Amino acid sequence: MVQRLLEPGEIESLDHTAIPRLLLPRPGELYAARAERLRQLAQNNIQGIPVDAALASYVNVMAELVQAQADVVKTLLPAGIALPPQDDMRIAHEHNMPPLPVTGKRPAGWRAVFGAILDKLEAKTADQPQLAAALAALRALDDAQLEGAADAVLGEFAEGIDAAQAPFVAAALQVTWSVMAAQLDERWAQPLVTGTLCPVCGSHPVASVIRIGGQSQGYRYLHCAVCASEWHMVRVKCSCCEANSKVAYQGLTDADADPVAENVAAAKEGKILNKANDPTRVARAETCDECHSYRKIFNQEHDYNVDPLADDLASLVLDMLVSELGYARASGNPLLRLGAPE
Repeated sequence: MVQRLLEPGEIESLDHTAIPRLLLPRPGELYAARAERLRQLAQNNIQGIPVDAALASYVNVMAELVQAQADVVKTLLPAGIALPPQDDMRIAHEHNMPPLPVTGKRPAGWRAVFGAILDKLEAKTADQPQLAAALAALRALDDAQLEGAADAVLGEFAEGIDAAQAPFVAAALQVTWSVMAAQLDERWAQPLVTGTLCPVCGSHPVASVIRIGGQSQGYRYLHCAVCASEWHMVRVKCSCCEANSKVAYQGLTDADADPVAENVAAAKEGKILNKANDPTRVARAETCDECHSYRKIFNQEHDYNVDPLADDLASLVLDMLVSELGYARASGNPLLRLGAPE
């Protein structure tokens, strides 16, 4: 079969918006749904993402932090947070740079967001003395220390911040940038030179997700760790080095499951095995033998309520198994900082 080449006029007439390139965040819904997802994960109620008791305790604390984010977002909307001057965004647009960069000067209001999140968490300290101690230490940070901590979080530096304090600083930065991103006209965000960084703020993705519904059906999106924007990247392409020849998927399989026998039994009955809502496919690690890194991918086709950041945090067992195979994590999770190596 000979493929017909399209003429220039025909190319211009194609619908280039058929695949939504960019999905801007909806912070008014995002954080409340994420907090609920974290609570369900902590209760070990999500099939495909097993959570042990030790991790569940930490996930519960992070659920409280994300709920505080949700409560603070309600106070910020609909007024929002002022965007950078249009001249700055125009220059970024013309040079294929993110319009809301995490580098450079931060919005002055982010420290007020940080304080508001701590205020929301104060009510939870009565039965959580460790949280009370953490909040006291966070409130003791002066402006210079807090800005230095923000630099460490946004730059993913190994040093410069206490590991226990990092999620709280990250939470304020996430709220600030996601609220700004929600106000953005997506036309300001041009594709970057690399598809591995967020076109809105320039941050690394925390994980990727296969979305369902509407024009996004079946497409893979990278989820920004800071502003929560999502951008399209084709499947079977490394989200770290963009190679596509040595990508594989590693997952968690129930020890009692026998997929071969299951398929054989279905075939004998003349049935096609239905893989919808398959817990073994909710969370997987996408590994690359080109750069020897990995990043997790979550599938909404098998769990409608997947949240890339929450599910990534709760699936630490998958991190351990993949790291044992010799792969390095491509980027971190803002709600869990492992600290600098010894």
